[in-house]
Amino acid sequence: MVFPIKDKIKNLNVVIGCPIGCRYCYARNNCRRFHMTDDFSKPQFFENKLRLFDTKEPKVFLLTGMSDLAYWQPDWTEKVFEKAAQTQHNQYLFLTKRPERLNIQTDLANLWFGVTVTCAAERERIEILRRNVKAKHYHVTFEPLSDGVGEVDFSGIGWTVIGTETGNCKGKIPSERAWVDALYLQAKAKGVPVFMKEALEGIVPTNEMIQEFPKEFHL
Repeated sequence: MVFPIKDKIKNLNVVIGCPIGCRYCYARNNCRRFHMTDDFSKPQFFENKLRLFDTKEPKVFLLTGMSDLAYWQPDWTEKVFEKAAQTQHNQYLFLTKRPERLNIQTDLANLWFGVTVTCAAERERIEILRRNVKAKHYHVTFEPLSDGVGEVDFSGIGWTVIGTETGNCKGKIPSERAWVDALYLQAKAKGVPVFMKEALEGIVPTNEMIQEFPKEFHL
């Protein structure tokens, strides 16, 4: 059975806003639709949401569903890390498209730092992340996968997500089965769990969809 990733990974948008301006950005559209902030290109920190880290049961939270970690202010990052240290029963995920802007070192075992890679030209982001962020866990999201990524160095990567572009945005590039398979086989060879997002159903036959999580998530 194929299920949406949001059934297991919860978005907790402690920061809303991103200046990158990706053509396919659903977060920008949602921000405008629901008027979450006045200007999506200017990230805002919602410190009051840190109270939501205080869960009774272990949870896995994506904290950058509507932002990019590279554009967080240093004091925002510090406050989030401090709260994460107090709630180590949870796992916290961060994503960036600009790992060259980061300079992070942490020993917290419940923080996961990742990059978004959509094509071969962006593959170097993985190495830049490993160089600029010294942490226990790394992950990579290949979404929206718009081309063959080629040979990937999965060294030290603890999880990978693969997805295709959704919606009807002008210029949409559907993912191809061969691109997905190439990434899956490379990750599998390195023992990296793979999660294929539900939008890939139809590109990948339902009975071949892989939806795995790291053991640390306890899902």
